[in-house]
Amino acid sequence: MSITFRKLNEGDLDIFIQMRINQLREEGAKEDIDLKPALKDYYQRHMSDGTFVSWLAIDGDRIIGTSGMSFVEKPPYFGCPSGKMGLLSSMYTDPTYRRRGIAKELLDRVVKEAREYGCGTVQITASDMGVKLYTAYGFVHNGNFMQYKL
Repeated sequence: MSITFRKLNEGDLDIFIQMRINQLREEGAKEDIDLKPALKDYYQRHMSDGTFVSWLAIDGDRIIGTSGMSFVEKPPYFGCPSGKMGLLSSMYTDPTYRRRGIAKELLDRVVKEAREYGCGTVQITASDMGVKLYTAYGFVHNGNFMQYKL
């Protein structure tokens, strides 16, 4: 196994988007809508302004793992005095490559990006499969998180 890692670039977007959709379906999404245009718009805008970064795991010429970090800012609070937060997403490894440390390496790289951006915290809505990885990395549950769907 000769896995290399590099940052996402615009030429990778079609494959990256398909992997994101695969991830969402694997996590149980059943909705029948075409997310591709909205995802492409989001990634293009936020990659260009520096508020989204992603690292990829590559085997040969094939993307086999993805990660993503969106940077947002809210009013500072005691748990995050900078107000800058990283929202972790798009953590996905091809099923045939799992349990080899690829996801941890991808996570390390995007967490480093968040630290360099000045984030005081990183958040994720973890799938059941990802909880073990994130807990081992040092993430803790925040029972106060709630969501209101518009």
